[in-house]
Formats: sequence, structure tokens, C-alpha cells
Amino acid sequence: MWHYQPHSVVENPHTGVMAARYWRHPNASHRALRWGVVLLVLAGVGAYQVNQADLSKEAAGGVIVALIGGAWMAGEKLWPLFVWWRKRGAPSRGPTSDEVRTAKDILAGLVAQQWFEEMALRSLGDPAPMPVPWSSTERRELADHPEIIARGTVAFPGLAVHIADLARNFRALRCRRLVILGDPGTGKTTLAVQMMLELLRTRRPDEPVPVLLSAARWDSQRHPRLQEWLTASLAMNYPALLAEGLGPDIPETLVARGEVLPVLDGLDELPDQARADMLTALNRSMCDKHQLILTCRTTQFAAAVDKIGDVLTAAAVIEPHVMSPAVAADYLEACLPPVPRPAWPPILEALRSGTAPALAQITSTPLGLWLVRATYIAPGVDPSRLLELGRGGTAELYDHLCDQLIPALVSTLPPADGPVQPFRPQHAWSPEQVGHWLTYLSRQLSRDPSDQRDMAWWHVARYTSSRPVQVGAGVVIGILAGTGALLLTKLLHAGASIGVLFALGVAIWIGSWFTEPPGHADFHLRGRLPELLSIGRDALIIATLAGLVSALTTFAIRPDLKAALMGAWAYAVLAGVGYLLVYGLIRWVERPTTGTTARSPQSTWRADRNLTFIRILAGLGAGLALSVVGLMAKQLWSLVIAAGLVLGLLIGLLLGKHHAWLAYILTIPRLATKGRLPLRAMDFLDDAHRLGLLRTEGPYYQFRHVELQEHLARQPER
Repeated sequence: MWHYQPHSVVENPHTGVMAARYWRHPNASHRALRWGVVLLVLAGVGAYQVNQADLSKEAAGGVIVALIGGAWMAGEKLWPLFVWWRKRGAPSRGPTSDEVRTAKDILAGLVAQQWFEEMALRSLGDPAPMPVPWSSTERRELADHPEIIARGTVAFPGLAVHIADLARNFRALRCRRLVILGDPGTGKTTLAVQMMLELLRTRRPDEPVPVLLSAARWDSQRHPRLQEWLTASLAMNYPALLAEGLGPDIPETLVARGEVLPVLDGLDELPDQARADMLTALNRSMCDKHQLILTCRTTQFAAAVDKIGDVLTAAAVIEPHVMSPAVAADYLEACLPPVPRPAWPPILEALRSGTAPALAQITSTPLGLWLVRATYIAPGVDPSRLLELGRGGTAELYDHLCDQLIPALVSTLPPADGPVQPFRPQHAWSPEQVGHWLTYLSRQLSRDPSDQRDMAWWHVARYTSSRPVQVGAGVVIGILAGTGALLLTKLLHAGASIGVLFALGVAIWIGSWFTEPPGHADFHLRGRLPELLSIGRDALIIATLAGLVSALTTFAIRPDLKAALMGAWAYAVLAGVGYLLVYGLIRWVERPTTGTTARSPQSTWRADRNLTFIRILAGLGAGLALSVVGLMAKQLWSLVIAAGLVLGLLIGLLLGKHHAWLAYILTIPRLATKGRLPLRAMDFLDDAHRLGLLRTEGPYYQFRHVELQEHLARQPER
């Protein structure tokens, strides 16, 4: 839940290699630390019981084992951090020139290995790059002054030049900054990957190492400067750079010296305001030695430029043009085996001669050309139907290719076997499952009158009635609360009354969960001092009132001033601390997800889940405080603690304004039992994104190809 990000160790220039080694595997380290603390607490409780009662030697031995194990697990993980803390102020040596060159070579090798595998997987360069004609944009409002972009004339000719020519033109730019624009499906990401690999292949020792990163992962508010985010990303994505033998702070050194060329893909996947903020941050972050390659859809880039009133400084801007039928036919022929199926030559001849107008129209763009290759060439199926439909209507051919696309992608892109890969799914799904679930989602989008493109994970809770969930949750909570009340009071009518009251209250209370947007926990202190002071003031008022009521009640029952004051003090502390731990903490940390914090669907899903866990912990803390009150009243300690924990859990779940993750968790099992979505819906959506069927824009998923979404939405409901 609460965890340090691995990249945080490189944001501070004084952070050493020991801290980097300690936090490189934060999950394992924190898991051991947490279990160590738990064992120490259990050992303390057990020791108290041993002293209070005549327990067996086995119990005492268990306490000793827990004490030793907890001290070992916690101490082993805390000691490296303590050592680093003591040494953090000591001056550290800078990396040598040899270490920097070695680090650059290591980074270049890692990037090349990663993306050459993806090139082979997606057939991006097999047998040659797709012959898309790229040229400098004719929209003068999107590019800087020509004399700032390049010294002299640098042309990006409007023809299907080889990727080496584009790389050569890129190197001739004054600051080596390039923006690749285009409509959906025009091959922007493909061109960026091909240029990155060409720059790696021909890189000279004094040139930077190109590294492709998703623009949607840059939070320009958390990392205002591009260099800060690059440093964090290198440390997180390429941990080999943190090896002790390379010297200290290698990621930061590489970025600070301009030895990294960021290739930012998918600026259009950010929300509008975040997209504009990123362009502003880029202009503020870069000096003349900083290089950049950026991809974005033309419409979104133009909107961001218009919003900030400025272009990307010193950057050339290129756009694609349509391909001729002859060029498309030559490319398809080059993708076929030397002796293709007999049906292919007539198809290519019809494409060249213009007797297949629908096929010519579709293959005039990289998207259509990719659809033909993905559905017929990659799986190796018989293409006879392609010629028949290519002579008909374009819409009919598009529908046919969309029908074949999902089975073709699922069969040719199996799940990754090993480390996570960007363009490979992580789970195995059948083509029928993928098609059925995407059809359901496309149909739900088509029924939304406000937005038929954005698919939010928290909207899933609105796809079915929440009333059965509300009733079921109310019944479960009512039974738990009624049972706890019965055990504490030994009165049947008290347990039944409290159970019914809780059931009705919970059923009504959680009704708003299914329409709430996601939230996140914000622990930043800057600018929030007045809010903290107001929370402290409220806690002080509540504590004073609780103490006053307790004192008056106690003194009225038994006129003993000392006992009344002691009881007032105890209840005041419990009330104040309880308020701070629960409502005050939740009120302070809980924030709605905005355009600047919603970087991706997965990040907003995790953020709202973590916020839920924080509320639960705060509620459990309040439950333990209530248990102390019960112990002071001489109640049975086991029942008091159990009741306090259950009540604290309910408090943590019910309080707050953002329960999108809880609504999702309550809804998905119902949709899964009806076959509408899988139980692991977020994993499925992430894999559909990796397959190329979906894209992301901020916290939303969208169908990458509108044609596929519309085609699936027209399918009959099963």
C-alpha cells in the first residue's frame, strides 16, 4: 500500500548507491519489514500474557521465537537504511569519463535488445519499414521558425525515403528535436521505434542514447523538469545502471550531461490540460544541447499548441501522406514468401491496376495496410476472400478485416514468457473471449449519450444494477454487527436491533459508491498548513467536548473529582486521537483524481485502491481505540478487540468520498458470472492495450481504431 518508488533514490543528488541497492526490490524489503514489526508486536502481547497468567513453557518459547524472528527481519532491513542515513551527508565522488562511457554502452545495449525483439515480434522492419511518405508539415502554426530548427535547409521529402535518410535529416537539425504527427493508424509509433533503432545502430561515442518512454507516464507536477523524470525512469526501467561498479548517480549524470535522447511516445494519450502542461514543461526543461523525439496525433498536438500559445522550441514537425496503390502492392508483395499462395498474385495485380477500389482505398494508409497484413499475411490464411471484397464496398471490406483482426492478433501475439514486454499480453485469452468482452464494452459505450469514446474502469459499476449488491452488503454487515452486539451485551433484542439498523444504514449509504469518481491519497504538505490547522482545531474541540461530557457524567454518578478528571482525560485523548486517525486523516489525504494526477487507467485504479486501504487502516486504528474503552470497562478482552476491529473496518470502508475501487470490486463478480467481463477485468483491459486493440488517454481506455469499436457495437447481442 504505502511504498517507496525505486526511482525516488535518484531524484536527490546526495542519494547514494547503498540506498539504491536497498530499495531496488521494495516489495520484498517492505514485506520482510512489515512481518518483522508484526512479529515484534505479537511478541510484546505474548510477553504481557505470560507475565499475567501461568502459561506453559511452550507459550513462552513461542514468544521468544517471535521476538527473535521479528527483531531479525526488521533489523536486517532497517540496518542498511540506517547506514545509508549516517553516510548521506558525506561528499561522494563523481563518476569518471570511463564510467560514463561504459554506462552509455550498457544502456544502448539494453535498449537495442529490448526493441529489436519487439521489432521482430511486430514485423516492423520485415522485410523493410512500411513505405509511408513523410514530409515537413505545411501547417506553419505547429512548427518553430525555420532558421531556429536548422542551419541552412533540411528537407524531409514527401516520398517513401529509407529510415536512414530520416535519421540523417534528424542529425542535421540544429537541436535535433523532432515531432512526428499523424492521424490514428498512420504509423507514428512505428516510425519512432525505427528511428530510435537506426540512431542506435549508427551511434557515435559522443552521441546520446535514444530511449523510448511513454509520455503518459510523466507527471509534470511531480517532476516539473524533464530531466528529473528521465533520471527516475532510467533508474526504474534499467536497474543495471545502478550497479556499484559504474560509480554513483549514473542515471542522473547521464541525463544532466545530455547523454540521453528521450523518445516520448503518445502525447495524445494524456488529457487536454496535462498535454498542454507537458509541452510547457518541455520548453522550460530543455536547453540547446537537449534532444527530443515526440509523437502525437495531429489534432491533439494542434490543440495543445493553441492552448499554450507556443510551439515546441526548435523542433521540426513532420506528417505522413497517403500511399499509392502501386507502393502498397509492392510492400505487401515483399511481405509474402517467395512462393505465395496462388490467390495473392491476382490480388496484387488488381490493387495495382485499380480494379479493386475498396482494397486500394484501405491500403492507402498504414492502418489499412497493417490490417491486411495482420489478418491475412501474418496468420498465413487463404486470402481469396480479400479479392472478392476488395472489388466491392470499402465499408464491407473494413467489417471483414475487423472480424478477422482479433483472432489474428491473439494467435500471433502469445503471452510474454518471462519479463513484462510492452507489446505482448501477460495472460492467455481465447479469441472468442476477447471478441465477446470487447463487444460488450463497445455496446455500453454506444449507449452513453455523453461520451462514446472514453471507457473508464469506474464506469463498469454503472453497467448493471447496484441494488442486489447494496442489499447483500447490508445483510452481511448487519449480521456481523448484530453478532458483535449480542456477544458484548448478551441481549438478543439488542443484537437484532443493531443488526437491522446497520443493514439498512449500509444498504442506503453505499448507494452513492457506484457513481463516485476515483480518488487518490495526497500526503504533500506544501501549501496545506491551514487545512492541517483546521483539522487539529476540530480534533481539539471534539476532545474537549468528549472530556467535558465524560467528567460531568462520571461526577453525577459518583461525586469523585479525581476519578472524574482521570476519566475525562482518558476519553478526551481517545476522542481526539480517534478523530485525527480516522476522519481527520481521511479528510486531509483524500483528493479527487484530476487531469494532472490521472496518468493512466492502471495508475488511477491503484491510487483509489491504495486510498481505500489507507481508510481501512485509519478505521482499524479507531477500532483499537474503542477497544481500549471496552477494556477500561472490564469487558472480555477478546470480544472487545474483535468488536473494535470489525467496527473500525466498517468505519474505514464507509467514510470518505471516493469508493470507485470498492464499487468496481463489488460489480465485477456479477458481470463475470453473466459472462460479460472476466473476473480479472483490469488485466484483460491491459492485455487488450498491449495487443493493440485499445489505447489509453489519461485514465480512460479507448478503442485504438474507431472502425473496430463501431463494428463490434453493431454485432447482435448474445
